[in-house]
Amino acid sequence: MEEIIHSRIFLLSLTVVVYYGALQLYNRWKFPLLNPLLVSIAAVIGILVLLGIDFEEYYEANEIINFMLGLSVVAIAYLLEQNIAKIKTNIRTISVSVFAGSLMAVVSTWFIAHLMGADRVVIASIAPKSVTTAIALSISEHSGGLMAITSFAVIFTGILGSVVGPWLLRIAGVRDSVARGLAMGTAAHAMGTAKAMEMGALEGAVGGAAIGLVGVVTAVLIPIIEKIM
Repeated sequence: MEEIIHSRIFLLSLTVVVYYGALQLYNRWKFPLLNPLLVSIAAVIGILVLLGIDFEEYYEANEIINFMLGLSVVAIAYLLEQNIAKIKTNIRTISVSVFAGSLMAVVSTWFIAHLMGADRVVIASIAPKSVTTAIALSISEHSGGLMAITSFAVIFTGILGSVVGPWLLRIAGVRDSVARGLAMGTAAHAMGTAKAMEMGALEGAVGGAAIGLVGVVTAVLIPIIEKIM
């Protein structure tokens, strides 16, 4: 039994089965806090602790899924190509919104963390929280942050944005597809864009464009804001 539990097939199947179950749960109840990713993370952590399985072992067994995540970017590229005309038409709006959103995300995080007494390492770790993981880790490392804290901050931000974002947009009365896609992609990177894709193809395309732009803008802004703050 011990050999089966620690096998790569079991650990890979665990990820697939847990996520499928969480997805079915969300599709049935449509409750925001039942976000499939959030439920899957909590369930997998609980199972790993219960079975005494190290994260490194679990991570290595799921290498194929990590590899497929990189290929999933193609889906965003396809949406961008299909909606390129509308994106070009709104390029000024997209550029200004991404810059404003990136600036607000970094400044507000830095200011609030400083008021709460966080040291420079923690602030540097969470400042790029609204950027997709790969870019955020690079920015954090260059700024002297801790990558473990950055990873948590990015995942937490993505989940929070994908759960709360659509609700906030409805409350604010935002109906424009470009605005909705920009808000989700800028504030909650890939997870927000995945949620934007559920809203519509244009929302997903704009969210995908926002991911890359936010990464570039944030990478430029953080060193400048560090010196100013």
